Amino acid sequence: MTQFSVLIVEDNELMRQGLCAVLDRTTEFKVIGQAEDGEEAVRLALELKPDVIVMDIGLPFKNGIDATREIKAALPATNIVMLTSHDNDDEIFAALSAGAQGYCLKDCASARIKSALISVSQGAAWIDPRIAQKVLSVFGLSRHDKGDSSIATGEVDALPALDPQKTSVDTLSARERDVLKLMVDGASNKEISEKLIISVSTVRTHVEHILEKLAVTGRTQAAVKAMKEGLV
Repeated sequence: MTQFSVLIVEDNELMRQGLCAVLDRTTEFKVIGQAEDGEEAVRLALELKPDVIVMDIGLPFKNGIDATREIKAALPATNIVMLTSHDNDDEIFAALSAGAQGYCLKDCASARIKSALISVSQGAAWIDPRIAQKVLSVFGLSRHDKGDSSIATGEVDALPALDPQKTSVDTLSARERDVLKLMVDGASNKEISEKLIISVSTVRTHVEHILEKLAVTGRTQAAVKAMKEGLV
């Protein structure tokens, strides 16, 4: 039987040790490293090259979404499951946009965590059943398309490729595309202003133009449309 190596990234020691205990009882997985913050996660991932990473979002120094993006850029074959208490739209889609193959809520049973890790290790996507329908609808799928059983287990196979739509992207300026990418990443106006070295008021203006051009009413809708249409 193939055994997959796992890196656990979690700043809460009790939670981290609990995950280790759960995986140590399995034959499918071997924990080869632990990280307490996002910067350590990137360093250990590059050093250990695990098959799977269990990644928290709310981490010190570098959040889990940014860490995921860096790791996937360097190690595209490494599969990442977000294990988090966060279930808001912005962070769900920012995590998937960063390259995570799984999204599991922390209050789930240990058997569900194991199922998530097995699924992504085998090349499928795994979304917590409590948010699965929301995610599938973004990708143009429905309960009918995938069947009730797949929604119940959370396994949704590989998420479909996002088709680029030139008509939308052509209406955005280069700077607006920069802002949109950071919006998809879940950045606030203040964070966008710092990263792009522009004022917060300028960011607000860009956001207003983006919402108008994409014909959406909020940041989450803009991020979802950007993902669906391959704008970022």
